[in-house]
Amino acid sequence: MNEAIDQVLEAEVAGNPQTGHLWVRQSLKKLCIALEHILTLRICCETLRRLLKKRRIGLKSNVKRLHPKPSPDRDKQFQYITEQRANFRQAGLPIISVDTKKKELLGPFFNRGKQWCTKATEVYTHDFPSYAEGKAIPYGIYDVTHNRGYVAVGTSADTPEFAVDAIVWWWKTFGLILYPGASALLILADGGGSNGYRPRRWKQLLQEKMVDAFGLEVTVCHYPTGASKWNPIEHRLFSQISRTWAGTPLTSQAVVLEALTNTHTSTGLIVEATLFDRIYEKALSVSDADMNLLNLQKHSTCPNWNYSFRPRKQGSYL
Repeated sequence: MNEAIDQVLEAEVAGNPQTGHLWVRQSLKKLCIALEHILTLRICCETLRRLLKKRRIGLKSNVKRLHPKPSPDRDKQFQYITEQRANFRQAGLPIISVDTKKKELLGPFFNRGKQWCTKATEVYTHDFPSYAEGKAIPYGIYDVTHNRGYVAVGTSADTPEFAVDAIVWWWKTFGLILYPGASALLILADGGGSNGYRPRRWKQLLQEKMVDAFGLEVTVCHYPTGASKWNPIEHRLFSQISRTWAGTPLTSQAVVLEALTNTHTSTGLIVEATLFDRIYEKALSVSDADMNLLNLQKHSTCPNWNYSFRPRKQGSYL
């Protein structure tokens, strides 16, 4: 019996040779069928299960324990962001955390979470994009000082221009009122995405639409790759939004906006939201010549992740 089991499991068992933990790729039923071709007797699944258990073989799922090699400047960047936040806070200057939340399909689609109700809402059995009546792309801006959230809901694409337009909307509508006379702004952003440190279009439009237009010095600090969960917007704004619309099918842009503006916490968080129905074009490039025209200064500490813009001309205050 043992020899037959060994023969069947030889190509089916995987595991960790250091700890001795093993697991089987095939199902018990298929293993039993394979044993029938070797043995003259039949064996039931439960008997095989007990035999495998004695050998410390069982069903195992993947375990998230491995970490990619972090950047050697990871700790240095976190310390630098802390210093920059302290400097801006002490000077009374605005600090915002920005990011794009998960894109949402509009329609009766399943939304993780539960609601208090007498009958569960029926939704589609599959989340096929072709079933959607549209999509919502929430770009969030979190005011670290005032504990306020602002969300621009796009309808076309998550592009650098959409990200910059959202920040411009926040500054024109709220920032100028909350921070009268402010001469500088600190933006905390992830390392990737539409507002990542690589897209040239993000830098070009920040210079044109924020720095030059308002005569405002803008400093951007990016969190290292794989460290986006430490970006304040993730746990201070996005997590609260997810709780607000948990279990609620996002059937329209109106439902999305209502859920956003109804997001609040006992610590005083309030959220403002608006709809951006403009069509944004993807994959727009910026030439080396255009980049050289920017008044961009990289910081000495982690220069790829930290940089500042200064106005090239008197702001027009669009």
